[in-house]
Amino acid sequence: MRYNLEDKPRFLPLMLYGLQWWIVTVPALMVMGLVLAKLHYGALPDAQELYMQKLFAVVGFTLLVQVFFGHRLPLVAGPASVLLVGILASLSSGIAAVYTAIMIGGLFMALMAAAGLLRVMHRLFTTRIIVTIMFLIPVTLSPTILNLSFKDAGNPLFNFGFLLIITILLVILNRMLNGIWKSTTLIWGIIISSLLFNYFYASPAMLSEPVAQTQSSAMGLIVKPEFEFGVIFSFLFCAIAIFIAEVGSIQAVGKMIGADNMEVRTKRGVFFSGLSSAVAGLTGVIGTTDFSLSPGIIAATRCASRYPFIVSGILLILCAFFPPLIQLLLLIPNVVMGVVLLYVMVSQFAAGFLMMVQQKAITGFNDGAIIGLPLMVALLISFIPAEVTAQIPAIFRPLLGNSLVMGIVLVLLMEHLILPSKTTGKPA
Repeated sequence: MRYNLEDKPRFLPLMLYGLQWWIVTVPALMVMGLVLAKLHYGALPDAQELYMQKLFAVVGFTLLVQVFFGHRLPLVAGPASVLLVGILASLSSGIAAVYTAIMIGGLFMALMAAAGLLRVMHRLFTTRIIVTIMFLIPVTLSPTILNLSFKDAGNPLFNFGFLLIITILLVILNRMLNGIWKSTTLIWGIIISSLLFNYFYASPAMLSEPVAQTQSSAMGLIVKPEFEFGVIFSFLFCAIAIFIAEVGSIQAVGKMIGADNMEVRTKRGVFFSGLSSAVAGLTGVIGTTDFSLSPGIIAATRCASRYPFIVSGILLILCAFFPPLIQLLLLIPNVVMGVVLLYVMVSQFAAGFLMMVQQKAITGFNDGAIIGLPLMVALLISFIPAEVTAQIPAIFRPLLGNSLVMGIVLVLLMEHLILPSKTTGKPA
């Protein structure tokens, strides 16, 4: 590593690394935020803008709190995809009821962490499980990469070729460049690929405008609480799913960079992640969680320092107070966001394979099956037809319809119940 966890880069590298983490955080934030803002307030541009401002502020403050008081790890935070599924499944109950349930789910998650349930979780996450989680992230993001790549105007075949060629060029540049140039490959890739794509297609496609589902009680800075037992019960399942994914993300990054006191870091990280989701629900935006994108970026940039996230968090908060910056981000073509995610996922796979070899996570067929079956199941769920997902009872849809969560649950069952092994069963 060029910079380890507690190393403080000089001013220029600090700014550039922080800018890079900010750029990596923005795509998921923008995509999920825009979908929900337009779904809730399709006929009200001011309300859409306010939703995005609140979301940027919540994610920015979450990063700062985690860096200083939480897990204190280089972890990307963003909207929780499992909550998006829950929101879409429960939207008929009203916006205020949905975000009240998200707030209660966040508090429930924080209480689980404070009650000491993390000790049980910590013993469950072995090296093989951590490796599997690192592989699950690229698999579960595959549909998102495809959707981004073909959302823009133009020839779909050109978009697919553009995605592959630019990603391969980024891999080559990452190998050829040195020093700060190597560390900022993603930044230059985004700038150059955006210019190239806009040269062929002048205006990126925007998301379609769905019918607005507006409620006056959910359009201010704070949501007026509305309690519905069915919606709350559904989002408690979402909270458990986020709890599992959150522990996996923290453990994956901590294991990769060799961080100490992982039990304390995990407990604090999950606790503040739960509080962050509670604040998000109170303000009427989707709750947050930590992503496992970080290992791939750390492997690509050789920077595991947590301090650039201070810059990233401040930039996100500035976006919240300067709406023109949010509008500027909309100029980045969707296919370029797809390129960024694909490149990062390649690095994620590389980091996972490296850990698998170093820790000797696979010594026989059964070990490979423990990793392979959850990946295949997650892949199937990722591309399952919408009409099949719609047949799952709404209360279970946030769990059974989420490929990442189902992959994590299945690898836990495979490792500890179906194919238990003593060779690599040590805690992560």
